[in-house]
Amino acid sequence: MPPESTSFLFRNIALAGPSGELLENRDILIEKDRIVSIGLSGERTNAAAPRAANPAGGTEKPPADLAGQAKLPAQVYDGGGKLALPGFYNLHCHVPMTLLRGYGEGLPLKTWLFERVFPFEALLTDEDCYWGSLLGIAEMLAGGTVSFSDMYLLTPGIARAVRESGIKANLSHGYSTAPGSKGFADSRAYEGTRFLIEAAREDKSGRLVADAAVHAEYTFGDERFGREIAEFCREEDLRLQIHLSETREEHEACKAKRGRTPTAFFDSCGLFQTPTIAAHGVWLEEGDLDIFAERGISLAHCPVSNLKLASGIAPIQKIVDRGIRVCLGTDGAASNNNLNLLKEANLASLLQKGLTGDPLVLGPARLLELACRNGALAQGRADCGSLEAGMKADIIVFDLEAAHLRPVYDPLVSVFHAADRGDIVLTMVDGRVLYKNGEFTSIDIAQVLAETDRIRGEKLHRLEGKR
Repeated sequence: MPPESTSFLFRNIALAGPSGELLENRDILIEKDRIVSIGLSGERTNAAAPRAANPAGGTEKPPADLAGQAKLPAQVYDGGGKLALPGFYNLHCHVPMTLLRGYGEGLPLKTWLFERVFPFEALLTDEDCYWGSLLGIAEMLAGGTVSFSDMYLLTPGIARAVRESGIKANLSHGYSTAPGSKGFADSRAYEGTRFLIEAAREDKSGRLVADAAVHAEYTFGDERFGREIAEFCREEDLRLQIHLSETREEHEACKAKRGRTPTAFFDSCGLFQTPTIAAHGVWLEEGDLDIFAERGISLAHCPVSNLKLASGIAPIQKIVDRGIRVCLGTDGAASNNNLNLLKEANLASLLQKGLTGDPLVLGPARLLELACRNGALAQGRADCGSLEAGMKADIIVFDLEAAHLRPVYDPLVSVFHAADRGDIVLTMVDGRVLYKNGEFTSIDIAQVLAETDRIRGEKLHRLEGKR
């Protein structure tokens, strides 16, 4: 039997140009998990000719018969009427919380957390988190997300779902200081993070990455815990995930208790000496932004969750203007209620236009940067997040043949201000098609739905029995 082809060709597909213009009739050749070349469809030229500007933001080979370059016959995808973009990066998620979607509606953050979410989570098993994670991953793949950063509990089930599904993820076990705690090394978060470190080492694909995580200032002890976690991050070469200044109440309570903002407090512990993804940042002050800029902290902006929980509106354009890397996140499905990066990007843009009074802020090209390349860099994936030869083949495809998308003048305007995730017809991660035309290649979605319905019924029965 001849060896199976490891090449894939997107034939005659459209791309977005550097100024947002529609560039049609392009071929994208994939070998294994990498983009080999991008060029005009079906034309031949010398492969050693000088390289030209790539409409997707990098470099492009001159016109070439790309299919002829494949070492083995390529799988060919007809891209007529379709648009290829880099896959999206969800930089803040709690993926098993799909199990709580719609549970505890209409409550402020602390009431929602302490009276609804935490009691529900106390009943979850690792197997529950596995099925909840698969449900969330399926939703993300169908919506064009190729990688996500997650902070949660019971990490073995989440890691298993990531490995089986083929998506990329930076996983972490959130740390909260328990009453009477002797230190981080005695915590469940330490054990969970240790598990993730080993799981990432065993994952030869590089898709699974272990991060450390601190839940938030209001669930944290004193400086010694921060110094211990900072040292652990240095020893293990970990990135850090953290919630910061999500609500005004949280932000002001920290100032009253500690005499400084949450950002300043954690910086004084040395936590931000490690590469950090900070979620929310709705109430960051000027001094906080100075720390963000100096330490290279990335901000995961979650506009839908921030509005739904009435946390406020983060001044994203101001933060971008400071040179701080901003990414997009969904938060958990329990506080959103979707894991839809298109929705986050659209709302982020509209909010900043209204907040600043400037219709030009957070335009489509900037939104693509926030949703793709910035997220990849914040996760430490330097070879991801753009359509460019040599980069990882993480590609999503939009079907432009819909009434609500036509006519197309600027494809990025069409994507971020007219499209929805139902227009995404293919999601590829590391050169492997994981979602195509409504079907998943690595997830048994019928079983996932049945299992998550079972979990919902079991947990509601137990919770209602306590009331």
